[in-house]
Amino acid sequence: MTIKGVLFDFSGTLFRVEPVHDWLSAVLDASGTALPDSELARCARELEEAGALPGGANPLRLPDHLADLWAVRDRSGELHRETYTGLARQVELPDPRLYDLLYDRHMTPAAWRPYPDTKQVLGGLRQRGIKIGVVSNIGWDLRPVFRAHGMDDFVDAYVLSFEHEVQKPDERLFRAACEELGQDPGDVLMVGDDRRADGGAAALGCAVHFVDHLPVDERPDALLPVLALAGEGC
Repeated sequence: MTIKGVLFDFSGTLFRVEPVHDWLSAVLDASGTALPDSELARCARELEEAGALPGGANPLRLPDHLADLWAVRDRSGELHRETYTGLARQVELPDPRLYDLLYDRHMTPAAWRPYPDTKQVLGGLRQRGIKIGVVSNIGWDLRPVFRAHGMDDFVDAYVLSFEHEVQKPDERLFRAACEELGQDPGDVLMVGDDRRADGGAAALGCAVHFVDHLPVDERPDALLPVLALAGEGC
């Protein structure tokens, strides 16, 4: 097949959210809240175990009262916030304002870092005239992240679950993305880190390529094979 369009997942594929310790520290500093090092370490550890940082680790134990929300969390902004602030509230923090402040922080461009090869790959595809879309299960508008990091000009279409009220792996989200790119699914490659969610594009006829969801410093060049796939076909 000849690749005419490439769809990318966002979190864990093109960008990675900051570590939990940095996330919490940034919010504490901004709110003027001081914690001893030992208490900061405890809160960060428990927030990570709770899965409270969107784009971070999944919960080790999902509370029964949040199980239904977790399953549909990316279908709206309200559900997304309710789910993740609910997970964070399992952890005792020194100020109740912090739960919403933590959620707000994760939506800022400063909370996200692109993988080292992201710009090179997006730019290389653009030079070849290949259409680029971002398809994400998410509860907020990630476009400012791309703008802040100088990558918005590479993207032809953003297809976000909360705007369509449907989540990957539902093929309707991938179909919407292909339509926005003006490409037949059989000519499109989906790149993501989640075998189940991103793999849903295969049901529509898209080729699929996976990368590992690793910290930025541990994954310097996993996206580079996409250039070869787009240049040689799949």
